[in-house]
Amino acid sequence: MSKTNSSTDTGARTEESDTGARTAEAAAGNAYEDTAAEREQERVDHAAGEQLSTAPREERPETESGSGSGTGVPAMGVVGWIRWFWRQLTSMRVALILLFLLSLGAIPGSLIPQTSVDDLKVQNFKDQHTTLTPIYEKLQLFDVYSSVWFSAIYILLFVSLIGCIVPRTGQFVGQLRSRPPGAPKRLTRLPAYTTWRTEAEPEAVREAALGVLGKRRFRAHAVGDAVAAEKGYLREAGNLVFHIALIVMLVAFAAGQLFKSEGGKLVVEGDGFANTLTQYDDFKSGSLYDSDSLAPFSFVLDDFVGTYEESGPQRGTPRTFEARVKYTEGADGPERKSVIRVNEPLVVDGTKVYLIAHGYAPVVTVRDGKGKVVLRSSVPLLPIDNNITSTGAIKVMDGYRDKNGAKTQLGFKAFFVPTFAGHGKGQMFSQFPGAEFPVLALSAYRGSLGVDSGLPQNVYQLDTSKMKEFKNEDGELLKKMLRPGEKLDLADGEGSITFDGIEEWASFQISQQPGNGWALGGAIAAIAGLAGSLFIQRRRVWVRAVRGADGVTVVEMAGLGRSESAKLPEELGDLAAALITTAPVAPEKTDAPEKPDAPEKPDANEAGSRPVHPADAPAEGAEK
Repeated sequence: MSKTNSSTDTGARTEESDTGARTAEAAAGNAYEDTAAEREQERVDHAAGEQLSTAPREERPETESGSGSGTGVPAMGVVGWIRWFWRQLTSMRVALILLFLLSLGAIPGSLIPQTSVDDLKVQNFKDQHTTLTPIYEKLQLFDVYSSVWFSAIYILLFVSLIGCIVPRTGQFVGQLRSRPPGAPKRLTRLPAYTTWRTEAEPEAVREAALGVLGKRRFRAHAVGDAVAAEKGYLREAGNLVFHIALIVMLVAFAAGQLFKSEGGKLVVEGDGFANTLTQYDDFKSGSLYDSDSLAPFSFVLDDFVGTYEESGPQRGTPRTFEARVKYTEGADGPERKSVIRVNEPLVVDGTKVYLIAHGYAPVVTVRDGKGKVVLRSSVPLLPIDNNITSTGAIKVMDGYRDKNGAKTQLGFKAFFVPTFAGHGKGQMFSQFPGAEFPVLALSAYRGSLGVDSGLPQNVYQLDTSKMKEFKNEDGELLKKMLRPGEKLDLADGEGSITFDGIEEWASFQISQQPGNGWALGGAIAAIAGLAGSLFIQRRRVWVRAVRGADGVTVVEMAGLGRSESAKLPEELGDLAAALITTAPVAPEKTDAPEKPDAPEKPDANEAGSRPVHPADAPAEGAEK
């Protein structure tokens, strides 16, 4: 009997234990299901705030272990690797890296002389830095902007921007055509939230919400028991405009380099220039430039006016640089007058004529031993300091015969100062850039100038390797300092050179670079787009109005922005204040039972009758 009872008791206890275990297991399963349901609801709620950006999503590569959480190496074939490389190249992160590399690559182009800008500076740099020159040449640092590595960065950036912008533009257009998504189930989870009770009908509240949001330029529509609205599309539009503007600037820069032309011309007062290839002192153009597209025009330099500060600590500082010209557009166009100043070019048919330098050109007359004039010309000299101390060479190539009647050539080294300090007052350097006391120092040579060798020569230098010096009475090099009107007689009655006066010259840069207007427009658009993407916030607002259990309408308002902002709760509070004028707060019931000391947090349908400003009292779950 006792065994039976014991067995029965044991079976009962075992059954109770199994029942308890099953109950606990069921409870755990219910809890898990609740947790899973809650997570699913959070995912659905989070979906309401998705697609506030057109930024591409990063995708995880498929692994050998399938779609689970395996740790295998990505199994990608050739197509997979190409797709992966394309996604990396078109990501915004890589675009920013390439833009940064492009900026870094432009630094040596600004610090190191470039062949495309000044060959003479490049050659001087090579002569002074014999160790660095071979390294720089291998790295193409003398031709940065046409180098292989700079072009590669440029092309990759161009492709990256296009590959990034095209899909984002399609996504943005799709978002513009679609309507804002419906309200999440739990608006209390959103960062900005407020609620109140009103005696107005839910339909009237939603209709009033549509009107209020429409006046604030929200795109709004009714979805079920709520109104969904969105604003701030210009943020993404500004982002896309910024990147499109970068492409425009890149295209304009490329077009400017490929189709540009640039040349220099030194013009003495009274002389002119015609825009033909043979008239340039130097000329460079892009690889796709056609010389037949030179704009037909010409101009004459009537006068150059340069004024300087005459006293005080800024004595000698330039005050006025003006080149007064007469120009003609086309072959038979009317003659017009213009003044070219620094940074104020003459623009003719898309070609700009810039004033870049000026100096002095002494006027000299050279005669042979019989008094015959063999050269009368103004000879431009090259300034070597800010006071326009100038050096150069005067060359007589044809027409001169010595005392025996033999043809020969003459050469004079020239050193000119517009304002001489006087004898015994230091070295012969100008004291002022204006021509207050001009002096020309000459030394004379005869023989072969080397111009018949076919090798190019610097017009400002005199090659005396095949020439002999004229000697003075002491057997030394014949040289003399001349004032205007004075002359230097050559030895043995072989002629003379006279310093007749001074004229000024101006150096012009004639450039034609298409794409500058596009580059400027792109830069302005980029700044505007960047400002829009930084200062405009894209946000969504939902207004839900439902009838509560007691027959009173419960109004809920919530807002969600792409990024956290203190203005979002303020804006939501302003919208709530505007909506309250149509849906006023319902008065509290006087016969309501006293609230317990520790009341539970009310649900949205049991909210109090007084609205809470979202900036003062954030809703539960705001941190999420």
